[in-house]
Amino acid sequence: MPIALWALVVGAFGIGTTEFVIAGLLPAIAADFGVAIPVAAHLATSYALGVFVGAPLLIILGSRTAKKTMLVWLAVLFVIGNLVTAIAPTIEVAIIGRLITSLTHGAFFGIGSVLAAEMVPKDMRVRAIAFMFSGLTVANLVGVPAATWLGQQFSWQAAFYGIAAIGVVTVVAVLMLIPAAPKPKPQRIGHEFSAFRNPQVLLAMGITVLGPAAFFTSITYIAPMMTEVAGFSEGAITWLLMVFGLGLFFGNWLGGRYADRALMPMLYGTLLAQALVLFVFHFVASSQLASVVCIFLMAAFGFATVSPIQKLVMDKAKAAGAPTLASAVNIGLFNLGNALGAWLGGWVIAQGFGFSSPNWAGGFISLGALMLAIASGVLDHRSAVCKELKAV
Repeated sequence: MPIALWALVVGAFGIGTTEFVIAGLLPAIAADFGVAIPVAAHLATSYALGVFVGAPLLIILGSRTAKKTMLVWLAVLFVIGNLVTAIAPTIEVAIIGRLITSLTHGAFFGIGSVLAAEMVPKDMRVRAIAFMFSGLTVANLVGVPAATWLGQQFSWQAAFYGIAAIGVVTVVAVLMLIPAAPKPKPQRIGHEFSAFRNPQVLLAMGITVLGPAAFFTSITYIAPMMTEVAGFSEGAITWLLMVFGLGLFFGNWLGGRYADRALMPMLYGTLLAQALVLFVFHFVASSQLASVVCIFLMAAFGFATVSPIQKLVMDKAKAAGAPTLASAVNIGLFNLGNALGAWLGGWVIAQGFGFSSPNWAGGFISLGALMLAIASGVLDHRSAVCKELKAV
C-alpha cells in the first residue's frame, strides 16, 4: 500500500478512539456529571448526529479546497473538539465538544476513501479503503482500551487529552505523507447532489444506517451490561473492549479481502450472521464466556460490511459524478445509524427490559439491513437482465 495511506490510518485511529471510547467511560462520565447512564449516552448520540450533519456541510464548504488542505484543517478541528470535551465543566459543554469533534469524522473518511481508491489499481480499491479503515479497527483494539484504562486510572478527562495528542500526530502525518494536489475544479452544488437520485445509492445508504446501528445498539451499553448482567468487574471492561476491537479488526480484514470478489453475497451473509449473534447474545449475556464470544462475533460480522458498503455507494455515486459528497454523506449515515442504535439501546433499557435488551433490539435492526441488501441485489439483477435483453 502507498505510504501516504498511513496518514489516513493515523487519522482513522484517532477518530475511532474518540468515537467508541464513550462505551468504556460511560459509567465514570455519568457519575462525574451526576446524570443517569442514558443521559450520559448523549455524548455518543450527539457525536453521531454531528457526523451526519457535518459530513456534507464541510464537503460542500470545502469543495474548492485541495484535499490535503482539507484533511489538515479537519485534524485541527479534531484536536479542538477533544480539548473542549476534556475541560468541560458540565455535560452540556462536553456535548458541545463532542459535536465539534464529530464535524471531522465524516469529511475525513469521505475524502480519505476517495483518496485511498485513487492511489491503487482498480482491483485493489476495496482493500485500500479497508486499509484506511484498519486505523478505526486498531483504535478499538488498542486505542479504546488504552483510553479506557487512562480514564479508570486517572480520570475520563485524561483519555480525551490523550486523544487530542493523536490529533496533533495526524496533522503532522498528513502534512508529511499526503502529496500535494491542485485545487478541484468548482462544481455546481446541484450537481453534487445528483447521486442521491439513484435508487441504488439510496438503498446502499439505507444499509449503511441499519447495518452498523445493530452492533452499536449493543456496544454503547456494554459496560453496564457486562458488569450488571455478566458479573464482570469494572476493570474487565478494558480487555472486553479489546475483544470488541479484535472482532472489528478481523471483520475489516474479511470485508476488504473478499468483497472485491463477491460484494453482495458478503453483505447477505454478514448481516444475517450479525442478527443471529445479537439474538443469541441477549439470552446468554449472563454467561461470561458466551458474552466474550458474542462480543467478538458481533464486531466481526458488523464491521465486515463497512468497507464493502462504502465501495458500493462510491461506485453508484461515481456514475452520477459526485463520489466525494456521496462518500462523505455515507460516513455520516454510518454515524446516524450509530445514533439510532445508541438511542434505541437506551430506550429499551429505560422501558425496563434490562441491560441485555439492546442485543435483541440490534438483532432486529440487522434483519432490516439484510432486507435492504436483498432489495439492492434484486435491482442489480433486473438491471443486468434488461441490459442483456437490449443487447439482443
